[in-house]
Amino acid sequence: MNTFCLPAENEEQQRLRFQVELEFVQCLANPNYLHFIAQRGFFKDSAFINYLKYLLYWKEPEYARYLKYPMCLYFLDLLQYEHFRREIVNSQCCKFIDDQAILLWQHYTRRRTKLFSIHNGVIQMERETTSSNQNGTNGIGGSQKVT
Repeated sequence: MNTFCLPAENEEQQRLRFQVELEFVQCLANPNYLHFIAQRGFFKDSAFINYLKYLLYWKEPEYARYLKYPMCLYFLDLLQYEHFRREIVNSQCCKFIDDQAILLWQHYTRRRTKLFSIHNGVIQMERETTSSNQNGTNGIGGSQKVT
């Protein structure tokens, strides 16, 4: 028995709780979902607020590595503040956050693609230089060796 006089969870129950909490935490990355639960008054329930505090353990590296949508941790942090919980009920606030998230992802994707193409170009140039040096060329012109 634990501190709260609840029976200890077996391995299957622990796995199920882990999966349910993982799914719920990742849902927090969606501002529209936050708006949905705010409209239904969940953010006014002190037990739910305590549950959100409990879920902060997902920020630990051994748990965060399972997250597919790391933006959920940012929103989990914001949900710790009453002001944010009050504002997310407003549909305009939700729409603004959603638009900003989409813009961030678009910019991130474009920037990441650009960095990969630049990185791949550098690697290709290094391979060509290495290949030409191994073939006895100096990479400047032709196959003449510089002595």
